[in-house]
Amino acid sequence: MADNEYVLEMIDIEKQFPGVKALDHAQLKLRPGTVHALMGENGAGKSTLMKCLFGVYKEDKGTIYINGVETHFAGPKNALDNGVAMVHQELNQV
Repeated sequence: MADNEYVLEMIDIEKQFPGVKALDHAQLKLRPGTVHALMGENGAGKSTLMKCLFGVYKEDKGTIYINGVETHFAGPKNALDNGVAMVHQELNQV
């Protein structure tokens, strides 16, 4: 692991769908050894942000770093192979 303050950084993440800008310069930074909660109103972009991290969606803009290394997962299997997992809120996606 590189000597970094954050284990995960999502910087200026943007994701757009037809007629909807789901994420507009979203930021998420997680320090190792801490507990986090991602909270917000319905439609705020929480699931979209996590799906960008997990490789379900490709972010339109922005950068994701894991342990200081720029990372883009080709899909969920690639994310899992690199130690990133996600518990889906919709069971039909499992």
